[in-house]
Amino acid sequence: MPVNLAPPSHLQSIAGIQIGTALAGIKPSAQRDDLTLFALAPESTCAALFTRNLFCAAPVVVARQHWQQKAPRYLLVNSGNANAGTGQTGIQAALACCQTVAEQGQCQISEVLPFSTGVIGAPLPVDKIQQALPLALSRLTDEGWLAAAQAIMTTDTVAKGISLQIHLENQVINITGIAKGAGMIRPDMATLLVFLATDANIPQPLLQQALSEAVAKSFNRITVDGDTSTNDSIILIATGQGQGIVTTANDPTFHSFSQLLTQACLHLAQTIVRDGEGATKFVEIKVEQGRSEAECLQVAYTIAHSPLVKTALFASDPNWGRILAAVGRAGVTDLEVEKIRIQLGEVTIVEQGGVASTYTEEQGQHVMQQEELLIRVQLGNRGTAQASVYTCDFSYDYVRINAEYRT
Repeated sequence: MPVNLAPPSHLQSIAGIQIGTALAGIKPSAQRDDLTLFALAPESTCAALFTRNLFCAAPVVVARQHWQQKAPRYLLVNSGNANAGTGQTGIQAALACCQTVAEQGQCQISEVLPFSTGVIGAPLPVDKIQQALPLALSRLTDEGWLAAAQAIMTTDTVAKGISLQIHLENQVINITGIAKGAGMIRPDMATLLVFLATDANIPQPLLQQALSEAVAKSFNRITVDGDTSTNDSIILIATGQGQGIVTTANDPTFHSFSQLLTQACLHLAQTIVRDGEGATKFVEIKVEQGRSEAECLQVAYTIAHSPLVKTALFASDPNWGRILAAVGRAGVTDLEVEKIRIQLGEVTIVEQGGVASTYTEEQGQHVMQQEELLIRVQLGNRGTAQASVYTCDFSYDYVRINAEYRT
């Protein structure tokens, strides 16, 4: 069960975006729509980030190439098959799907960006996607965000989405976004699949700047299992159909928009951790007093990726020695361990090189039994930098879900 997470009850439409979904039957067991088509208003601008995994999936290769050529008119998304590890055959399959969209949507093939998520290494069933496309096109609607949030799911148990609005003098800016992801999560840029849209009028370079900055503070701060997917993609569309107009990076409206976008991205990123495969705990790991943010993140991720820490979290076991050991092996040079302080919530567990004199097992047990908890590490006044990483525990269900993923 996801940790304190419910699906959105409503997602605000974005002027200039229409969405249609259909059941293509990409997986034989599919019981819900698995194909999504976004139709974008002409003159929309598009920002994007893609996985850093060198074994990137065929749709990532094609989407990146098309995005660099011209602004998209359509986004085509399928779940149930990642079209990854499929070589040149996978590239041709992605292009064939784009060509069908281009023909039926009356645009150029380079104006279609493909996205896939699901099992790696299986051939993409192009014929099923092509047969379902007319239905997706016929269902295009301004109100398709919730249906899309459900259609892009794989091992997710809850659809993920958010809508935000900001009023600026005579301007109103809307942002709506959806995401999918529950496992194979350490993004290194974004997360599995994220689609965001705003009705603001923003030049592409500024849109890209805003997205990169927002992702650095959100999707690049989460991990479920430390695995970076072959298919990670995040797309931000600005339709220019609303009241908000951004002209320069110094424009106060740009600052307000960037803050709103970061808020949306952080919410979506945290929903992914809350719905981590088999997760029973949502955990913030906050590292302070570092010489640099990179140093703080290095320590935080070492803790977050430790199977011993993550299994102790699942067991609600305040096994503080596992956290201490992770800090010590994080690779930060010249740490003065006697100055390091580690806390579970407000309970100090480690100081002066060992267990805190005030600590009791009952205190630690009380914190660890909570569904949401904070692990706080202070590095001993090395500097003023700090950073947080968000993660979850490892449960029996994580092993089961991934052991049975292809069956």
